[in-house]
Amino acid sequence: MKKKIGVLDIQGSVEEHFAALEKAGAEAVLVKNKEGLKLIDGLIIPGGESTTIGKLLKESGMDKEIMKLRVPIYGSCAGAILLAKKISGREKAPNLGLMDIEIERNAYGRQTESFETEVVFDGKKIPAIFIRAPKIKKIGKDVKVLAMDGKDIVAVREGRFLATMFHPELTEDLSVHRYFLKMC
Repeated sequence: MKKKIGVLDIQGSVEEHFAALEKAGAEAVLVKNKEGLKLIDGLIIPGGESTTIGKLLKESGMDKEIMKLRVPIYGSCAGAILLAKKISGREKAPNLGLMDIEIERNAYGRQTESFETEVVFDGKKIPAIFIRAPKIKKIGKDVKVLAMDGKDIVAVREGRFLATMFHPELTEDLSVHRYFLKMC
């Protein structure tokens, strides 16, 4: 039976995650409201604009429902920011605070400084696209580093939570999505 994975459909790279999940063998579902969170085996919070996504989650009450979920949750880029317990320099920024990481928004620079490189993720070299990407500044003792870009931590896992600073959904490589499906 295919795993039913929700993609938070508020803002960001929703369609790209949806397509990657389908190619990886999951049943992708667009999650637009609290009811959509009830019948999923995992949730992806896509990259986009973290402040906008966070505000919309709070206004709709979906933030509280996501915090109650007991399924695996994966955040890419902006989604990773929302999962972090602490956002450097943005104490008032809305977030879910589910992962023991401290993250800095837009740490790689502006949109024009976006880049593509390769990282080793789960033992395999994969393409990684960084767009106004955040950086992980600190990790808690139970957080496992899954990928690095030089000295920077760019993918982590803590229990049922996964976060990447890059956008795997913008490449043809399905390694990160398959890894997440195994978590589910």
